[in-house]
Amino acid sequence: METTIDLLNRFKTGDEAALHLLVERSLPALRRWARGRLPQRARSLQETEDLVQSAVMRTLPRLRTFDAQHPGALQAFLRQAVANAIIDEIRKVDRRPMPVDVADVEDVFVDRGPSPLDQAIGREGFERYEAALQQLKPADREAIIARMELQQSYEEVALALGKPTPDAARVAVTRAIAKLLLVMAELRKRDSGRSGA
Repeated sequence: METTIDLLNRFKTGDEAALHLLVERSLPALRRWARGRLPQRARSLQETEDLVQSAVMRTLPRLRTFDAQHPGALQAFLRQAVANAIIDEIRKVDRRPMPVDVADVEDVFVDRGPSPLDQAIGREGFERYEAALQQLKPADREAIIARMELQQSYEEVALALGKPTPDAARVAVTRAIAKLLLVMAELRKRDSGRSGA
């Protein structure tokens, strides 16, 4: 099976079949990663699957100049394009007033969503995860994204990271997660020190 970097190089030399294979290989993992990231309030405008496909299609012209410097770079590039599309959709929804059924007065005045404290704790945890992820080496970051966020099998992770076997990919993911947890603990300790000061 050809690596993503090989397919990307074939595409850059004019092989359109390679582009088809790249998209076919990338879309399932991107859909898994994006599932649940588009808030319910934004889904009536555009379903997650449509959003992923649209983001990838808008990104395709830029692939001719994209330089994949390490295995998993293309998936990370496409993941960022999808993340940007999700943010754009959320912004569109936030600019539009939400329709309200006035007949159901209780739903108008009672907020059943998470409290501001719950939102802050969840947001802080996510922000700490993202900050820790950025402090890791690219190979560790890609291992975590492939396995945890994209929910790829160890066979897929091995292919994406250029590892010889699924077991080698499993070891790489396990080590990367251990490093991530250490960085997150350091960030938590640092943040606690600031709030206590």
